[in-house]
Amino acid sequence: MTSTPRTEAWLSGPVDGVPPLLMPVAHALLHAQEDASHALRDLQTDQIWKDAGAASVGYHVRHLGGALDRLLTYARGEALSPEQRSALRTETLPGTPPAGAAALIRELEGTIARAMAQLKATPPDTLLEPRGVGRQQLPSTVLGLLFHAAEHAARHAGQAVTTARFIRAFVRGAGL
Repeated sequence: MTSTPRTEAWLSGPVDGVPPLLMPVAHALLHAQEDASHALRDLQTDQIWKDAGAASVGYHVRHLGGALDRLLTYARGEALSPEQRSALRTETLPGTPPAGAAALIRELEGTIARAMAQLKATPPDTLLEPRGVGRQQLPSTVLGLLFHAAEHAARHAGQAVTTARFIRAFVRGAGL
């Protein structure tokens, strides 16, 4: 049985409604969503949150979404809400009951959908507008925040993939 090779997001053509200058951001976010979802496949909830000497798969997926949400808030020129600050403090926690793969994928899909809507609504002539980051209002621009959001998402999706591989190898090796 042969499988159809997966086409990476950046090779799948334009994303409807996303300005051409923001297409790399959109493609990176879609790729991160796909990779993170793939990392979660077939992992049991306890495996998702297992500390294997590194941050858990669950943390990387939850942080990917949380950081993306926060960075996009700054790109809009807004301050973080109390809910966002609270979510930041709990990203490492599995929750009660612990979030499983389906719940984490739904969370991430919602965050990516909101990000795509924001990209579509971002006028290209605002990309170089200054934006402050965090309480100290460190300097950035709309484009700088959007680019960092994409690369940060890609980094954590990659870490989720790698950690999931270690967890799967451990489970196979231990006969669990």
